[in-house]
Amino acid sequence: MSDLATKWGVDESRFWLHGRMPQETVRFDEQTGLWNVYGHAEALAIFADPATYSSDTARVFLADSDLDVGDSFDGNPVVMDPPFHGRMRKLVSRAFTPKTVAELAPRIAALTHELLDDVAGRDRVELVSALAYPLPVIVIAELLGVPAGERDVFKGWVDKIFDSDREVSLESTEEQRQDIEEGLEQARELREYLRGHADERRRAPREDLLTKLVEAEVDGQRLSSTEVANFANVLLVAGHVTTTMLIGNTLLCLDADPDADARLRADRSLLPSTIEESLRYMSPFASLYRATMTEAEIAGQRIPKDQLLAVRIGAANRDERVFERPHTFDPGRDPNPHVGFGHGIHFCLGAPLARLEGRIALDILLDRFPVLRADPEHPPTFLPSPDLTGVKTLTLLSH
Repeated sequence: MSDLATKWGVDESRFWLHGRMPQETVRFDEQTGLWNVYGHAEALAIFADPATYSSDTARVFLADSDLDVGDSFDGNPVVMDPPFHGRMRKLVSRAFTPKTVAELAPRIAALTHELLDDVAGRDRVELVSALAYPLPVIVIAELLGVPAGERDVFKGWVDKIFDSDREVSLESTEEQRQDIEEGLEQARELREYLRGHADERRRAPREDLLTKLVEAEVDGQRLSSTEVANFANVLLVAGHVTTTMLIGNTLLCLDADPDADARLRADRSLLPSTIEESLRYMSPFASLYRATMTEAEIAGQRIPKDQLLAVRIGAANRDERVFERPHTFDPGRDPNPHVGFGHGIHFCLGAPLARLEGRIALDILLDRFPVLRADPEHPPTFLPSPDLTGVKTLTLLSH
């Protein structure tokens, strides 16, 4: 297939699309102060050892900052370590089991048809706004019990949270401080919105995830409204961002490989493996971060305590030691041990839902549109954050 970075003029420094894992699987970057981890085995080892590699990265990232983060991280399972992380995760784990998720299939299919009905008959369709964004955000909003009709408001908040195109760095600059402040402000607005819904559930419980969080107890204590809101915030944001990128990325890959597109249209049993290869080839969350709790050794490199590690998922998923022809999109790849959903205790809770949404949406798209190809007059645009791999807009010709 043609190289996506070359075809669409993407900056080659965006390593998730163009570029290769360096010879060293672990490399210290003096400019940013980060330890970059590129290897697949090294990523697995880090994710499997939360006692050494903590998810509470703010402890290091904001160590010398005078920023007031307040209660921004209270109740957020993404930045928690054991044992509290496991107790928080258990609160909603039943909502994301394969069996529970499978029961959502009819609703996901109905929503997909409904959204595509709105663009039926058009010569070109902007896929992200038509389907890839609204579908997963409606599903997760309905699960939580917040109004899915307010999805445009959610999108405004989330876009601003991920709007910066700057690399994470321990070198404090005014620009980075401004980015952090703006991100915290957007997260705060979304949190206040969700806190209002949490308070309402205390007065009038319903059959939804938000009520379950409000009524749950951890170590004999109810969660505060702030903890509920931060937890719900993660579910709402992570519950749709990954799937939005997954759907768009898969279609972009199929556009660049007409043979793969033709095979998939002829044999839909290839959909699951096509989705897995998309998660590997264009990993939605291209980087995850950890902080060392003690001195550690990775790939022969001694890393002191209280250092910030950037685990480059996009590079690990192209590790030549693990993946044959790693820079080739191969929908039939087997085995495919990618880490697109992470690994260990922080493995993406919503992975079964994201896979199901992607499979159903893509299957229906292929049924309803015999032709879907990227519009050269309206080339795709990409999310600005170097930690995310996904299209921001993707205009497709449907005839």
